[in-house]
Amino acid sequence: MALTNGHQPVTVIGAGLAGSEAAWQLAVRGIPVQLIEMRPKIASAAHHTDKFAELVCSNSLKGEDPSTAAGMLKRELRALGSLIMAAAETTAVPAGTALAVDREAFSAAITSALISHRNIEVIREEATAIPSGDVIVATGPLTSTGFEHALCSVVGNDRLAFFDAAAPIVSADSIDMSKAFCASRYLKGPGADYINCPLDRDGYEAFLGVLLSAERVIRRSFEQEELFQACQPIEEVARCGPEALRFGAMKPVGLTDPHTNARPWAVLQLRAENRVMTAYNLVGCQTNLTFSEQRRVFSMIPGLEHAEFVRYGVMHRNTFVDAPRLLAPDLSVRSFPSVRIAGQLSGTEGYLEAAAGGLVAALGVVSSRLGGTLLPLPPETALGSLIAYATDPETVSYQPMHVNLGIMPPMTSIGSKRARHTAIGERAADALARYSAEHATSLTPALRAAKAIAP
Repeated sequence: MALTNGHQPVTVIGAGLAGSEAAWQLAVRGIPVQLIEMRPKIASAAHHTDKFAELVCSNSLKGEDPSTAAGMLKRELRALGSLIMAAAETTAVPAGTALAVDREAFSAAITSALISHRNIEVIREEATAIPSGDVIVATGPLTSTGFEHALCSVVGNDRLAFFDAAAPIVSADSIDMSKAFCASRYLKGPGADYINCPLDRDGYEAFLGVLLSAERVIRRSFEQEELFQACQPIEEVARCGPEALRFGAMKPVGLTDPHTNARPWAVLQLRAENRVMTAYNLVGCQTNLTFSEQRRVFSMIPGLEHAEFVRYGVMHRNTFVDAPRLLAPDLSVRSFPSVRIAGQLSGTEGYLEAAAGGLVAALGVVSSRLGGTLLPLPPETALGSLIAYATDPETVSYQPMHVNLGIMPPMTSIGSKRARHTAIGERAADALARYSAEHATSLTPALRAAKAIAP
């Protein structure tokens, strides 16, 4: 079936992960796109470059195991021809069983693919209104104040806001490897991809004491008390109790310090930021401490006494809408069906979840121009279950959600947890295969384009 209004441009507002994916999915199907991105004319509170799809909080895209929801989502994005997944695989860095990327190369690859596409017009300015025609709003958790009024005119004034935090990054050559060691937890993965800084009990307790008393950044006028659980500052996690970090981001389980041949009391892990491994991210150390305090506090970690900070941690606003009350399964606003909201602004959490939302929103536009023949994705898939959860009016007390097995249809008849997870993964693969076969004509252009980018 031919596209109706196929030559009418779609406006995509925001060139983060969701907006970049949406623009690509439309452009490779011959639909013209106007991609509006305010950077570099207007900076955000967390971004550092003017490139598209810049990763802010971490360079990890989580695990690859197909029996996990994160692994299933990656498989589904590959099968749907995701630009973000293709770029991630091209710019991957060692990270054990997880997929992590060189974040600068990753953003550069996506930016290059979009600005060079003949069906995409990039407009570098702040959007202050929602135009007529098909629109995908993907302004993300850092939606500008200039666009807020326009957004509120569509979704209402009762949107929700909370705060997100990013971890510091240190230079590799400033890490003291006579105290740290390389290893992946439980020796998983092909290499020892993490640098581990071990702490004994006294060192851990001293670190906690200084961390809890350290000076934080003065709260901005827009800051609220509620902090998003998945990206809480390390100092807020530590306030939950003396063991909170040791059983969380700093858990020593699965690691043996080769200097002592014993398991440490606690471990701070560092993950490579780029392929040449010149910079490392302090895993789980998102923070709202002042820059000087970050240097003082983290220098207490063995191996980081003389660490040189490539980037300090920051805390920034995160905004999302009440998707179950506002959005239809194609992510269109029920009261404004030509407007779709994608990515973190719709209340999904996670990099690939954001990209997946952009993909779904783009397919929603394609579906409407084909007469509604493309959606929804099966709820047995990771992506389908995430969208179903986010757009289900029965979902109450809505909070940002990442893909997880808890929102997928259960398989209670299978005994062990591992067997159930494997079966859920196999069911998701079968459901996606049937969906892809049924919609092969619509999906093929994106698959062909992604293959030209992937390694």
